[in-house]
Amino acid sequence: MLLEILLDQNISYRLVKKIDSQFPGTIHISKVGLLNKSDIDIWNFAQKEDFIIVTFDSDFYDFSLTKGHPPKLIWIRSHNTTTDNVGRLLFEKKDQIGTFATDPIIGCLEINDDLV
Repeated sequence: MLLEILLDQNISYRLVKKIDSQFPGTIHISKVGLLNKSDIDIWNFAQKEDFIIVTFDSDFYDFSLTKGHPPKLIWIRSHNTTTDNVGRLLFEKKDQIGTFATDPIIGCLEINDDLV
């Protein structure tokens, strides 16, 4: 199953190359003209194009509570981490992410960084 992942602007565009082997459907918002756009613009794009948003931003979690899903959301709960560490977290949770992506009920997957 190809997971189409959209990385929010607070996550480095460099992560795309780092996780491409495990998540080949990943793009950064800068590649689709959404850099410096509002969170709701990003949400609407992800909904329309069937992307899962990966973010540090709690505003997307608030959207998921009020608007439901799609889009689905992977909320990384660590603000002071490296691009390599975000990649590590996604690799470690790959099976969980795959299950989450196909679950019709759950709209947000929180990933906590136990190293921080």
